[in-house]
Amino acid sequence: MRRNILNKLLIAFCVMAVFGCKAKKQLVVRKADSAVVNKPTVNPALAKITAIKSKQVLFNTFSGRAKTKLTFDGKSNDVTLNIRIQHGKKIWVSITALLGIEVARALITPDSIQVINRIQGVYIKKPFSYVYTYANREVNYLTVESLLVGNAITELLNENSKVETAASGNTTISGSLQNLVYNLLIGADFKVTRTSFANAAARQSLQVTNGQFIQADGRIIPSQISINSVVQNKSIQAELEYNRTEFNQVLEYPFSIPARFEPAN
Repeated sequence: MRRNILNKLLIAFCVMAVFGCKAKKQLVVRKADSAVVNKPTVNPALAKITAIKSKQVLFNTFSGRAKTKLTFDGKSNDVTLNIRIQHGKKIWVSITALLGIEVARALITPDSIQVINRIQGVYIKKPFSYVYTYANREVNYLTVESLLVGNAITELLNENSKVETAASGNTTISGSLQNLVYNLLIGADFKVTRTSFANAAARQSLQVTNGQFIQADGRIIPSQISINSVVQNKSIQAELEYNRTEFNQVLEYPFSIPARFEPAN
């Protein structure tokens, strides 16, 4: 892999979503929660948003491994992402290539992004805003966490959103935040099927599609995630398939920049 591919790969991680136990997960048949759907309410739209919030995945820590195909401007790479999250504080990711050799490692916090490129012996140490090279400016640290576990982004579940429910039970939530137009597709089980952002003026878009929902440690999460991000003339596509996840385990987040490494250009 070339240097720029490795560096982009870590940034791509910041605009998407992830998960897995070695035991096989039970595939979840997505059904409506009739107890919530049939509950009388004065404001159906707000009641729907409240129901969606109640189905969000809650956790203190998360770890997962995902086989991933990443495509940057038409050039593809197959890697494995090993991910650890401490909710609200840090996201750690190790990227391995063929034969399980680690080629890069990253540590993402609400304030910063650090990346080690072991192949080239260089590192990146940037503020979190560095992610805006490849993602919308409305993306923040908690946005990344939400996408990684299949949650709806909290800022989009607000009283100003337009809420429409189809006969199938699927719900569409749409609206705008400043110059960003958003659209959420929520299943009858109140889990997120698709998240879309677009800023036409800035030529930015991001779409995350969740599929093949499974049960992991008592939580329902997507086992397959498809991401398509475009910022002006830069594009990133990612196809993730998760084969291991654990919640609320004691985790370590080892990260240090070797003294011999130099800043990346």
